[in-house]
Amino acid sequence: MGYRNEGAHPVNRAVFLDRDGVINRRPPEGDYITRWEDFDVLPGVAESISLLNQAGFLVAVVTNQRCIAKGLVSDAEVAQLHRRMTELLAKRGAKIDAVYCCPHELDAACKCRKPSPGMLLDAAREHDIDPKESWMIGDSEIDIEAGRNAGCKTARLASGSVEGESASADIVASSLPDAVRQMLDKVSFAVGAAHR
Repeated sequence: MGYRNEGAHPVNRAVFLDRDGVINRRPPEGDYITRWEDFDVLPGVAESISLLNQAGFLVAVVTNQRCIAKGLVSDAEVAQLHRRMTELLAKRGAKIDAVYCCPHELDAACKCRKPSPGMLLDAAREHDIDPKESWMIGDSEIDIEAGRNAGCKTARLASGSVEGESASADIVASSLPDAVRQMLDKVSFAVGAAHR
């Protein structure tokens, strides 16, 4: 995964994943996932994360969960849900290295709520990640903005035609497996070109 000499620059690269709509099925508009029973992992997610693990990327989940601020669920309950998510994926051969969650409301003056890059920058600092070598994958424009604000490359998951909205993302994909395949193709091409 890389190492760091004293005084050297960070050497890890990461893929930051939004949660709802990327890892698990997104709840209906205005609803929130507050119970494990409603957490439905999307097809191909474990295999995709496993590919990222094998390619040497750290994998971190970065998710806005204002349901906590709304009082619909506690911090501890969301943390437990994320533990179960991480354990389930681990059993399927997919390692999540870290989970970051913003519990704040829309109008809170926080630095963590996407599109602010706070969660990504915290992860970069704590795990010696180089954002310029990293990717943010999400299913909304705020995910793409957060990735760009942190200095990452970006991939937008789009179920329909959102070309106008997605023009800002480096990759537009139909699902996490599609995004990871395109991303790894780009990374391999860049590495190959650098060694020509």
